[in-house]
Amino acid sequence: MSEFAMEKLVRNAWYIGAWSDELDEKPLARTILCDNLVIFRERNGTARVLEDRCCHRGVRLSLGSVEKDGIMCGYHGLVYNGSGICVDNPGEKPNHSYRVRSYPVIERQQFIWVWTGNPELADENLIIDFPYHDDFSFHYTRYDIAANFMFMIDNLMDLTHLGYVHGSTIGGDRSGHNEAELTTTPTKNGAHFLRWMMDALPPPSFIKAADLKGAVDRWSDFEYIAPASVLQWGGVLPSGCGAKENRHQQGGLSLRLFHHATPQTEDTFHYFFSVAVEGLDKESSASKGLYEDILEAFLEDKLFIESQQEAVAIAPNRPLMVREHDQAVAYSRRAIHRLQDAELKAAAE
Repeated sequence: MSEFAMEKLVRNAWYIGAWSDELDEKPLARTILCDNLVIFRERNGTARVLEDRCCHRGVRLSLGSVEKDGIMCGYHGLVYNGSGICVDNPGEKPNHSYRVRSYPVIERQQFIWVWTGNPELADENLIIDFPYHDDFSFHYTRYDIAANFMFMIDNLMDLTHLGYVHGSTIGGDRSGHNEAELTTTPTKNGAHFLRWMMDALPPPSFIKAADLKGAVDRWSDFEYIAPASVLQWGGVLPSGCGAKENRHQQGGLSLRLFHHATPQTEDTFHYFFSVAVEGLDKESSASKGLYEDILEAFLEDKLFIESQQEAVAIAPNRPLMVREHDQAVAYSRRAIHRLQDAELKAAAE
């Protein structure tokens, strides 16, 4: 099989099920790893995740409503608490053997994290810490993309496409991307790269956001954490001011992004991402303008990733070329393979 084949899903992991503010008084239906889930807030504000299927007639609980004691099926009024136990069966005595599957859930830093595998293995210490959601004002959204989730990881871990796909926004000069200084390393749980474009022309989006004049030194610092997250620190400083020694200087542009590809099925995923510009309120015109450009760029990514899915689905065994720029992609694929192998080994024991 190709290095860039569709990957099998890893169940024993935390995935983002929703943004915190997606949960209001109504239940939210979402498919994650082929499981139909209902995500809702109890009246006390606690986020809960259940199988989206009433155990009476199989109707989706997401068609019901959130009540004082839990979520009520909209068909015959059975109510399930946050643990999935039926606590009210109208006209009959409640039978606590009536229940649906509940999923471990943790709400943190504006994320609703859901554990999709063996609940006994759901260690909340495995959840990625992203303090920038606490420290900065950030934009965020979610796209549904018709492709295997690892194709998004591949896209993020090789940035040589920026000058071709995003030339008018966040990409800029093609040659600068192809000639960038790149350091790539495998990590315990994924892969990391640090990429420098020295004395480069800033991309159009950065010029607008920070009113940049002249050449810049640009960095792209990316870490993939298996199975589905990529942390990004990108930015620019005026060329020659010692950016490599200190990226925290004033006078440029510094962005923190969180990317997460929650599998919906083997060939579709939910793409959650957030964007924070250090030192800028998200309501500022500069921050809004940059976010709009990033949205445009990510929709361009969506087009190419879905095209890749179509091609690979037609000819899954056809080899694909591996370039020198793909080293971080290769390390990332090895990381997801380690999780897959560990899960298969645990299932066999």
